[in-house]
Amino acid sequence: MTKTPDRFTRTPLTGEAIDTILHVYVDARAELQHLEHYQPPRMRQQLERHATRPGCVAALAWHEGEPVGYAYGCPLGEENTWWPRAYPQPPADITREDGRRTFRIDEVAVLTSWRGTGTARKIHDHLLSGWTGRATLMVNPLAGDGKVQAVYEAWGYVSVAHAQPQSTAPVLSVMVRPAKQAAA
Repeated sequence: MTKTPDRFTRTPLTGEAIDTILHVYVDARAELQHLEHYQPPRMRQQLERHATRPGCVAALAWHEGEPVGYAYGCPLGEENTWWPRAYPQPPADITREDGRRTFRIDEVAVLTSWRGTGTARKIHDHLLSGWTGRATLMVNPLAGDGKVQAVYEAWGYVSVAHAQPQSTAPVLSVMVRPAKQAAA
């Protein structure tokens, strides 16, 4: 029998949401936590910093009252740090932002025991529910021997550049998924 969450919530990135995300994060990123960039205290600091951005929200998946996965992000404003650190620098038609054009997904993760169940896609879609613009995310192209990036490509994302958001971070692929097309 396939596992499936019994509830999804979408909430501002508050202290309670941050604690829930960290509960999942400790398991989901356990194999990477020997690296400075993936240590839980650094993740808490990142979440608290991101929580101050306008429109930052989290989508959480639950099963029998326990969190099993999360995604979080926010709209990209005209002034942002996303595109300036991308290389090679994408053309202006890709990097132009106004707070309504692009939703930045900072992270999607599920408990290791929930991998391969389709839960990450459901959380991703719940996070973007109601968003009609495009979406962007960064992914380590080496994660899962390239399988993680391949999943995002199957979801409609295309790599447009690379970035290294922090000195302790790996070089990431910057990916964009076009805006939803209106139904005919």
